[in-house]
Amino acid sequence: MKNIILLSLTMFLSACGSQNVKPINTVDYVDLDKFMGDWYVIANIPTFIETDAYNAIETYAMNDDGTIATTFTFHDSSPDGELKKYEPTGFIVDEQSNALWDMQFIWPFKAEYRVIYLDDDYETTIIGRTKRDYVWLMSRQSSIDEDSYASLLAYIESQGYDISKVQKVPQVWKEETTGIDNKQENMQ
Repeated sequence: MKNIILLSLTMFLSACGSQNVKPINTVDYVDLDKFMGDWYVIANIPTFIETDAYNAIETYAMNDDGTIATTFTFHDSSPDGELKKYEPTGFIVDEQSNALWDMQFIWPFKAEYRVIYLDDDYETTIIGRTKRDYVWLMSRQSSIDEDSYASLLAYIESQGYDISKVQKVPQVWKEETTGIDNKQENMQ
């Protein structure tokens, strides 16, 4: 709980200082039904809770009230490390594009969440923030080829990020199974 409060405060205070920073454009439209499901975190500029994350997965599911149930899981410090799980709620801010959200780990603090890249097949996405303090490159697969990674990293840089801060997130799976619950259980 202490980590959730610290993360919420950190992201909220970061957002407070971003009023004079040029916004990052979002994609034109996100089909929420296609966007829901599991996303492997391939690389990021990590928050303090993610600094040594392995097998990070972000999962989205639409709630009846229009909010997004989010589950973020990872193993701490190694593929066999302690399983960490966070369950923030996503709120769609721009309902015309569905590409601008607020993410709430603890009431009343919300953090900016911008879908700044999404391929046509909904296989890779990049989530950014106006302050350019955090970024997440995610894929439906646990890995992407090096050419695609380099291209997406160049895109992140073109959006004003310092790419020297971007870190690959190790995705080290013992055996491939289907679904996040099976994958995380396999790691224990």
